Amino acid sequence: MRNLRCVQQSSSGGAAGIKAVAWDVSNDSVVCLRDTRGLLNLERWVGDGFQQIASWDAPQDPYEILDLRFFGDTETACIVFDVGDLVVVRENPDNEEKIEIVGSIDSGISAAAWSPDEELLVITTKANTLIYLTRDFEDLVSLELTARDLEISDHVSVGWGKKETQFKGKKARALRDPTVPEIVDDGRLAESNESGETSISWRGDGAYVAVNAIEDSAQRRVIRVFSREGALDSVSEPVNGLIGPLSWRPAGNLLAGVQLFEDKHQVVFFERNGLRHGQFPLRPLDGVEHGTEMLIRALQWNVDSTVLAISYDDRVQMWTMGNYHWYLKQEILEPGLRWHPENPLKFALVPRSQDKIRRLQYALDVCSAPIVPPSDYGLVAVIDGKTLKVTPFRQANIPPPMALYEINMAANANDVMIILRKPAPEESSLPRFQIKVLHPEQTSLYVLDCSKNEPPKQVQEDGMLEQNQPDPISKSLRREWPLFLQALSPPTETGEFKLAENGSLLFKRRLLVTGCTSYLVTPSHLIFTTSQHLLKFVHLAINPEELEVPLDTPESDERCRSIERGAKLVTAMPSIFAVVLQMPRGNLETIYPRALVLAGLRQSIAEKNYKKAFLACRNQRVDMNIIHDHQPERFIPNVGMFIDQIRKTEHIDLFLSSLKEEDVSRTMYRETLRADERPDIDAAGVQNGKVNRICNAFLEALSGRKANVKNLITAQVCKHPPNLDAGLMEIVQLREMGSDQVDDVVEHICFLADVNRLYDNALGLYDLRLTLLIAQQSQKDPREYLPFLQNLQRMDTLRRQFSIDDYLSRFKKAIRHLCDLNAFEEVKSYTVKHDLYEKTMGLYRYDEEKFSSIMQLYADHLKTTSQFKAAATSFHYLNDMTQASECYRLANQWQESLSTASLIPIPSDQLRSLATTSAQSAIETKDFRAAATIFLDYLQDIPSAAKYFCKGYLFTEAFRTITLSSQTDLLSSTFDTGLTENMASITELLADCKAQLTAQVPRIRELRQKKKEDPLAFFEGDVNEGKDIPDDVSLAATDAASTMGGSLFTRYTNR
Repeated sequence: MRNLRCVQQSSSGGAAGIKAVAWDVSNDSVVCLRDTRGLLNLERWVGDGFQQIASWDAPQDPYEILDLRFFGDTETACIVFDVGDLVVVRENPDNEEKIEIVGSIDSGISAAAWSPDEELLVITTKANTLIYLTRDFEDLVSLELTARDLEISDHVSVGWGKKETQFKGKKARALRDPTVPEIVDDGRLAESNESGETSISWRGDGAYVAVNAIEDSAQRRVIRVFSREGALDSVSEPVNGLIGPLSWRPAGNLLAGVQLFEDKHQVVFFERNGLRHGQFPLRPLDGVEHGTEMLIRALQWNVDSTVLAISYDDRVQMWTMGNYHWYLKQEILEPGLRWHPENPLKFALVPRSQDKIRRLQYALDVCSAPIVPPSDYGLVAVIDGKTLKVTPFRQANIPPPMALYEINMAANANDVMIILRKPAPEESSLPRFQIKVLHPEQTSLYVLDCSKNEPPKQVQEDGMLEQNQPDPISKSLRREWPLFLQALSPPTETGEFKLAENGSLLFKRRLLVTGCTSYLVTPSHLIFTTSQHLLKFVHLAINPEELEVPLDTPESDERCRSIERGAKLVTAMPSIFAVVLQMPRGNLETIYPRALVLAGLRQSIAEKNYKKAFLACRNQRVDMNIIHDHQPERFIPNVGMFIDQIRKTEHIDLFLSSLKEEDVSRTMYRETLRADERPDIDAAGVQNGKVNRICNAFLEALSGRKANVKNLITAQVCKHPPNLDAGLMEIVQLREMGSDQVDDVVEHICFLADVNRLYDNALGLYDLRLTLLIAQQSQKDPREYLPFLQNLQRMDTLRRQFSIDDYLSRFKKAIRHLCDLNAFEEVKSYTVKHDLYEKTMGLYRYDEEKFSSIMQLYADHLKTTSQFKAAATSFHYLNDMTQASECYRLANQWQESLSTASLIPIPSDQLRSLATTSAQSAIETKDFRAAATIFLDYLQDIPSAAKYFCKGYLFTEAFRTITLSSQTDLLSSTFDTGLTENMASITELLADCKAQLTAQVPRIRELRQKKKEDPLAFFEGDVNEGKDIPDDVSLAATDAASTMGGSLFTRYTNR
């Protein structure tokens, strides 16, 4: 899809007599060899003139220069003459001769070629010998080209094409093997245009060299392939009409030659083993009378194997290949082309009949229409000789070499430009495109209206231009038109972009990215491909610092996408979110990148074009929550507009069913916004209540219009949590209206929600008909649910409701229905079975007798489940003091237990026994104050009370009790003893703490010091003297005592 376009050129006059040119790669200049009246001048083209390097007398005999090579590292030129001389010219000699004939071959030289690395020179002589010379012109290999070389060929002939091997029966032509040629070439020479020349061509890596020469004994041309060491590797198969030009593709896979026929010429290709490998026909030349032969002088590949130049006597044609089709991209009416050895599309032209030399730089560029929505039709024009292939990719995605429109022109095209013409006020509002074509000697103009299915029409050159618009193709600029086109390229609003030859993409002279292979600029994005096979999108900005180039993370960033290796941009169509890429082999691929899709979505949402946004989400599988999340404050009030634009019930259902609480504008699609529009990364990515808010807005908007009940059901079911009951009630209302859509709606709701949950909810509505409809859509066995529903149908209303609630485990609702049935005994058993005491007591709160009965069951239940405190309270409410006292005691509530026991009342001995039991329980729980209080108040045991006051360290209370009872003898027997025992316990504790600190603190200090000096050895990981630190060992500072301090005081505090 790319055309060759001239991007830079320079020329100089005074070029008469130039015989050969060579490139000096060291300073990117041209070295020329000129013959001026028998004097040879070696000159360097500098600026507008020539700087002489050397001058010497030309050979006396008629001569031809076979090869001119300039070595930039030694500043030396080597010229090979056909008369046999090898001349070396030194630009800056150092104690050497400036001009030296380093060798001479008496028989003459027929061809010569230097290897790509400039280390070997291969020469063929007119005596049919092949000579290898080094850079110092030392003879390495010398061998003869003889007929015996043909014996190396492994090509086998089985007589295909001969009469004796042809089948002549009926329908023989239909039965013929298409892979077998009708005629097998025998290698006979061309009847005309056979000059007998010899040509040599090296493979790009310098490992092999091919020689195309006539073998006199066989009377045919033979292409011999030799290794770098001079060993014959292969010879070509016989090809009729093969002539002298030969060029080995630098990539190494093909050798190109020329085959002549009576009615046509074609370029044929050979493999290294000598076998044919395809061909393509050459086209008739303009300005040449029919029947006139034009001699092809040379074939030359450029250095990266993308362009094949075919040199004629008066012109040069440049061919490129894509998708196995050969395109004629350029025809320059000047012969004498010499490619640059390193720059792929740079060459010099030496016209033989003009006093002018030119240096041109070409580029492979896509000719596409301006990307200006909504006129972004993706119009691309491809040059192929006299055919201009035009395709608007927005209308038809046709792969090359085909095209939607093919314009047949009178002359070969060299360049083309597409201009978007704004319509006049009285014309249609649809845009029209002007296609301006540059030919070698003229221009032509075509008009294309993409709104009509009509091919482009040719018009007068100035016929469609406005009066105030200058003609961009003035006659004085036709020669310089490609450069003028570049100046006419409309600048973007955000500045100028430039792609350098080394792959650097610049914006306002600031480097954006390296390794760029192609780029496009849309109204909102810079799109470019990289050598890492990625497609990236950058939001446009005015300042270069504001351009944010995404990282190489296609798995997490929507602005970066992986593409096929070597793919390049052709055009973009933001209106349909499409980008067209061309693969290296030539085929096209149209993709819809997320960045373009989301940019178009946001624009549609801002314009309230919800239908376009919805269809884009649906077609491109974008999360539909973006329709709400991008501008939530505008979407909710415009839900009615959304419904009016969408209309289709299934589309509204699809949107509602896609809702989720996540804010995708802050999470999933955050990176596709401009940096100044991007929400904070810490902002909440979840909107609580978002789904319900949207669903309620849809319900409100749908309620005031004649809407499909499916949308209402979807809005109810898609809530969080789903409102299944409301959705089922919509079906009930539809059934009561006698609608015939009930089955369809039931199927719809079963699709949206779990059918088993719907079955339970429908049953919970006590609507058996609805339940049956839901069950029929489920995987349930009719032998199970039909008898169940029939049994329910036979029950009365309250019993049916109770059975349904009991089946659905809605026990609290079921107990209410039992209460309404006045089945109290059944209520009590159901309450005990399902632990519904509180619910049942609430139902019977106004019926004292039944309430007390349920309370009694509840108290027994609490006592059984060891909830003694609550059970005691319940028994106390029922005036069952005996049970209440016992439960209080079991709950360690000794005050309440002894108090309720006193209310029974019980005998004093039983009360003392209860008090003794309570005191023992308090002692077991180390509640010495409670134990002492019981001994003092209920058992009148002063010594025991004083003893346990002392155990609880309540010495003041113990002293008060002893003195109050006037039992002073207890001071020495009980009080002093308690003081001594407690003092001994505290002293022992302090001694143990001191001993433990004395023993462990120095060790802790030692360990901390060791960890600080060598952390790895401290953790027993120093296996290689600290050279390889394990990944699971952290060298960060930690508290080493944190694991050891836990044992301190543990045996005393149980912590």
